[in-house]
Amino acid sequence: MVKRPERTLPSPFRFLLILAGIAALLFGIWAGLWRLGWKLPLPTKSLPISHGPLMVSGFLGTLISLERAVALNKVWNYLAPVFTAIGTILLLSGVTHFIAPLFIVAGSLILTFIFFSLFGRESELHFAVMGVGANLWLVGNIIWLRGFAISHVVLWWMGFLVLTIVGERIELSRILMLKKRARALISSVIAVFIIGTVISLVQFDAGTRIAGAGMMLMALWLLWYDMARRTLRNNGLTRYMAIALYVGYIWLFIGGLLAVILGGVVAGPAYDAMLHTIFVGYVFSMIFGHAPIIFPVVLKLPVSYRPSFYVHLVLLHLSLILRIIGDMVSSGIIREWGGLLNGIAIILFLYNTITSILDKKFTPSH
Repeated sequence: MVKRPERTLPSPFRFLLILAGIAALLFGIWAGLWRLGWKLPLPTKSLPISHGPLMVSGFLGTLISLERAVALNKVWNYLAPVFTAIGTILLLSGVTHFIAPLFIVAGSLILTFIFFSLFGRESELHFAVMGVGANLWLVGNIIWLRGFAISHVVLWWMGFLVLTIVGERIELSRILMLKKRARALISSVIAVFIIGTVISLVQFDAGTRIAGAGMMLMALWLLWYDMARRTLRNNGLTRYMAIALYVGYIWLFIGGLLAVILGGVVAGPAYDAMLHTIFVGYVFSMIFGHAPIIFPVVLKLPVSYRPSFYVHLVLLHLSLILRIIGDMVSSGIIREWGGLLNGIAIILFLYNTITSILDKKFTPSH
């Protein structure tokens, strides 16, 4: 009996989901700039408070779920990005209470089920790590739905992104045949982060510090064991990716260190610094580095590497340094300009990526 191939969504539908994610990114940047002090016109009064949900769940949650759905090639897996995309549209429409978070909870629930189903079939460490990350996202979304302040939800969302990336790096590092000791070490380090995150529900300050220690240890593990350390001296795309990843790991360490030092801050310059070392320095550096291999998988279109990719990468990190300096010296002007340049770096990344895809698509082959 011939097994029928799994059905998947046609490319136009995948493209619409990507557009929803990009819309979340652009409006999330808009909201972030307004919060920093750039008094831009607001399409909805609720946009500023939607900054975090748009960036984490609307943009990253949709694209991570879509990437996994495309890789597995099963129609039902697309429910995860479809639900988060609907939640994103509702957030952008000004619906911030219950309905929009409920759709995002549904999307994160499906993604969690996908990863644990994969782990049930193949008991691989990377599936377990990404599954735990998705579960942290789910719990964070549930407590957000229940009305918790974003400052108390953000550590769970942070865990989703940090562990998803760590899991992907473990998956890509399988060719290095990581020793049992290295695998046990990263499992223990992740446990420290999870314990801290859970404790934060009842002892926010202590839990944040413990989770921060976990992030520092994860960064050290990645700096030593990740294959990026071995490809830093390569050329072209491989070198670009290695630099993006390695610098991101340094930001992860700094973010963890700030969490250990500052503890449960909920607002102000210290809060800005602690969050954006992780969400901008670590997460977006990972996005910049992984985009040339992830976009072709999701879009089914090749990305042509260009040396100009370093422009958005360098701008991202220099502007983040500027922003952190503004936080440290309590200078609103420096922080505002650092944040604005963060946004420009991300938009430049989108531009460079899209033009490189178009160049590859429309350049005749010889």
